[in-house]
Order: sequence, then C-alpha cells, then structure tokens
Amino acid sequence: MSFPRVAVLAWALVAAACTTTGAARPPEVGVGAATPQPQVVVGTPVAPALPVTVRSADGREVTITDTTRIVSLWGNVTEIVFGLGLGDRVVGRDITATFPEAEAIPLVTRAHDVSAESVLSLHPTLVLASVDTGPASAIDHIRNVGVPVVRFAEPQSVDDVVPRIRTIAAALGVPAAGEDLAARTEAAMAAARDEVQAPAVAPRVAFLYMRGHAGVYLIGGPRSGADSMIVAAGATDAGTAMGLDRPFTPISSEALVRAAPEVILMTTTGLESVGGIEGLVQIPGIAQTPAGRDRRIVTLEDSLLFAFGPRTPVALRALIEGLHAPRTAAPSAGARP
Repeated sequence: MSFPRVAVLAWALVAAACTTTGAARPPEVGVGAATPQPQVVVGTPVAPALPVTVRSADGREVTITDTTRIVSLWGNVTEIVFGLGLGDRVVGRDITATFPEAEAIPLVTRAHDVSAESVLSLHPTLVLASVDTGPASAIDHIRNVGVPVVRFAEPQSVDDVVPRIRTIAAALGVPAAGEDLAARTEAAMAAARDEVQAPAVAPRVAFLYMRGHAGVYLIGGPRSGADSMIVAAGATDAGTAMGLDRPFTPISSEALVRAAPEVILMTTTGLESVGGIEGLVQIPGIAQTPAGRDRRIVTLEDSLLFAFGPRTPVALRALIEGLHAPRTAAPSAGARP
C-alpha cells in the first residue's frame, strides 16, 4: 500500500518525529513485505452481552447496543476484534489492517484519513478508532448521525497489550473472551521472553524508520514503540541509550556513529525502500557503525512490529531469534546476514 502523495508521507513522519507524548506510529506505506505475515489469532465466535457503557479515550461515555456491523479504524484494534471472535462482524477497515484475513473487508480511509461517507455507506452499528484517528470532522460527522464511536488510547509498550485486549473486549460486551485472549497472549509473550539467552552485555539495537523514495530517515527513541520491543527482546535501544528524548529523530551520520548500534532493526518495506542491505550501507554513517560493518540487519513486517495485540508474541519471538542468533549460524526468517 502507498500514500497517494509523497508530501502526505513526509508530513506524517515529521509529525511523528516532533511528537513528545504517546507511542509514535510510523505509517504503513510500503508495497509488499519481504517476509510473510503470520496469521491473525481468530477467536471462537461469541455472543456479546449488550448493552454496555464505556468511557472512550476522548472522555466521552458511549453506550453500545449493537455490534453486528463494526468499522474498525486502526489495524491493531482490528486484530484484537478478530482475536475476540468477532472478526466476521467487521464490515470496514482502515489502511493499517494489512493482515490477510482483512483483505476482503472494504477500505474506508484515503491514506490515513477517514472518509465519513465511506464509513456511513456500510451502515455501521459501531465504530472503533484510535485517539489519533482523523480528521476530527469525519469522526464528529459519524458520531453526529448517531453511530457510537469508541476511541482507544495508543499502546506505548508491550506491557500495554494485555490491558488493551481487556479494554476492547469490555467495549464489545465480551469480557470473558477478553480474559481468555489476554491470558493466552500474556503466556505466549512470557514464553518468548523465557527463551532469551541474553549475552552478558545486551546488544545495542537501533530502530531505523526509512522511506528512501520520500527522503525520510529517522532513528527511533523512547516511546517509538520499537524501543519497547527491543527491550522485551533482551537488548538495549540505542536511540534511548544515546539520550534521544523523542520517539523519532532525523538521522545524521554523527548520530549514527554515536549510537554505535551492533544491530539495526528495520521494517521490511523500509529496508526495501533504500535498496536493501547494499543500499542501506551507502547511507552516510551506516557503514561506520558496528551493525553496518557486520551487516547485522533484522527486519520485521511493518504492521507486525507495531501490532501490539495478539500477534505481538510472534513478533517478539522473531525479534529475539534475529537479535540473538549466533553470527556464524544461518539467519532466521527475520534476520539479514
């Protein structure tokens, strides 16, 4: 998938780089992934107990009486809906729901902007969104015609995954299914972490978010989302360690050398956008890092890295394998030698 205009992409990424609160969400704009996505967890269909009244993340109290036609406007929310057994009720999605099970669901966004007309044409009984979903005028229009809209806070780390599952389950009237999915997800994440055979000194890992065709080159720091995954995988986030205080900061060769990552983490489409490994090491500063010299690059499919839902244990396990694989061993599916 791609943005229709490079200017929109550049603006979105500059906004991500300048934000100081919440987990930043780099937009999913690549076409095709170098590695296949794992299947979404699909729960057993369950009958919601309605009505329920919940407090939306924007402070509004929302009463939900019908979940037969759900429009979900953020990919990781959609994944959780599927995991709760309500995936067959999703009639509309946004551009970040890229997993195969959602491909046939109608798209209701233009890039990341919600089209109120497209949403309403699907006759939804409930709309689920992020606090950052917009434009605000579209959300207000949907709400003003009487469709309940529940917004959820953005997850900032892997520790938010389980509470997020419970929150979404409560809004959908399926708390028992939420407890079951939360328990299974928590156990799977714990099992993945237990497999970490961390070295005496945790490797320094830099998350680089790149879109070469748009001239976007960013290094992740605190609250990027990737930093939490890196730490959970038994490594040190290089951006945080070097003192960055924003989720994303434009890359300079001096900053890369100072960060001195031993491993570089990227999304699959980000690496593709700069011409793969060989193109990456041509970017000033990359070849001067230990990761660049050793070609220690780990990639995860874009939406999987930032899933923060039932697929997070899969992403965490793949990241652990990639970060801690012996250099002399054959690379894992997510590692690039």
